[in-house]
Amino acid sequence: MGNIRPSFIKTRALRLVETYPDQFTDDFETNKHLVTEFSDVGNKRMRNWIAGYITRYKQRRVD
Repeated sequence: MGNIRPSFIKTRALRLVETYPDQFTDDFETNKHLVTEFSDVGNKRMRNWIAGYITRYKQRRVD
């Protein structure tokens, strides 16, 4: 079974991916730093949540 993430995590993550499509990759560490740079996330847990969702999203999508 997979992780169930709240909708606010998904919407923020997808908005970041739409705004910066060429920046994010399928590497969690890279995405973690990019989420900190491109958004105003206040705490580490939310940053990791968003970066993890972006990572899984990029791994599933084949562009």
